[in-house]
Amino acid sequence: MAVNRVKKSILLNPSRILVLGFGFLILIGTILLNLPVASKTGESIGFINALFTASSSVCVTGLVVVNTSDHWTTFGHVIIILLIQIGALGFMTMATVIALFLGKRISLRERLVIKEQLNQESMSGLVRLTKYVIIATLTIEAIGAIFLSIKFIPTYGIKKGIWFSVFHSISAFCNAGFDLLGDSLVSYSGDWIVNLTITSLVILGGLGFGVYIDIKNKKSFKKLQLHSKLVITISVILLVVGSIGFFVLEYNNLGTIKDLSLSEKGLISYFQSVVARTAGFNTVDLNFIHESTAFFLIILMFIGGSPGSTGGGIKTTTFGILVLTTLSVIKGNKDVEIFKKRIPTDIIHRALAIVSISLLVIIMVSLILTITEDVRFIDILFESTSAFATVGVSRGITANLSDIGKLIISLTMYIGRVGPLTMGLAFASRSSMKNYRYSEGNILVG
Repeated sequence: MAVNRVKKSILLNPSRILVLGFGFLILIGTILLNLPVASKTGESIGFINALFTASSSVCVTGLVVVNTSDHWTTFGHVIIILLIQIGALGFMTMATVIALFLGKRISLRERLVIKEQLNQESMSGLVRLTKYVIIATLTIEAIGAIFLSIKFIPTYGIKKGIWFSVFHSISAFCNAGFDLLGDSLVSYSGDWIVNLTITSLVILGGLGFGVYIDIKNKKSFKKLQLHSKLVITISVILLVVGSIGFFVLEYNNLGTIKDLSLSEKGLISYFQSVVARTAGFNTVDLNFIHESTAFFLIILMFIGGSPGSTGGGIKTTTFGILVLTTLSVIKGNKDVEIFKKRIPTDIIHRALAIVSISLLVIIMVSLILTITEDVRFIDILFESTSAFATVGVSRGITANLSDIGKLIISLTMYIGRVGPLTMGLAFASRSSMKNYRYSEGNILVG
């Protein structure tokens, strides 16, 4: 009876299904990557390293304990890219596609999970949205692979060039940041085709599928839904501020962009601004950036991509609502408004909860790592934020983490991918919910 009650509580809780589903996917990936056939050495990489890599793949992060190009076999690379694709789209999205292909009906419970996974407000049109997500993803990734093949095929040959193009296109659109080049994209730091293709894929992957549909249907910024307007506005602002910020902070840094031409400096600054918020690629060695730049990138990583996308972080809309709420309080306005619309109070509360929980997670992880690892605090904070926001950039400490450190970062990536609020809702007890309100009390703040 107790087993049946536990099973029923899981099946009736979409958040719990998501949390356990991603965990199960990571476990399968760990088992497969731990096989000797996955490593070029012919020996198992070890459970913890396999778990770390599987977590990084499913959570579309990009942090690695071994060089992806040098260590893994083709079998290992295929497993990694499959985990990235499934992790980015969500296991329920893939399961739905398979069910539809087999002619099976999508149950109400499955629709509830899809709704939670795609971050939708309504259950209307979920199956149609799922089909659109798959078609849009495969189409964009195919176009990205074609552009990348212009550079990769002449360099690596037809077979390897096509594989590299497909792998990096999927990795970029899914905002994962895994690479097969061995140095991320440092060797292509001045290549406009590769840089613009990768950044375009990252941006598209980080906007969210709901925004695509809205743009497709409305075709005018003024007619877009409030969510889409806020996503696009905040994304553009962050891209511009991020590019200018990196350019200014690193302009005279001999270890990064000082000796490059003005156009190359601009291209690298734009690239790092795009990928810093969600994808773990880099075109300069981040070990040599100034600490001020590292902290600036931490802020961008913390914000991340947009809801319903393949990106992580607290999300652009959450950041936007936080800023708008702050400005509203400063101005003395009772309502929080944007584009002649009022933001509901419950949305503001949700945004504040997400920011608070996210900050708490990063602070706790950083605190623990300062105890387990002998590394500078700025590098630990950088790694913790990168893991939580599923970005995947590192200051070179990932491979040298202790086993405890690797487990902590793996858990952090998992929490970041599922979402701290979803994680809390999955296991929080609802028995204490009440249908009454107390009288107001006054508290002084500030």
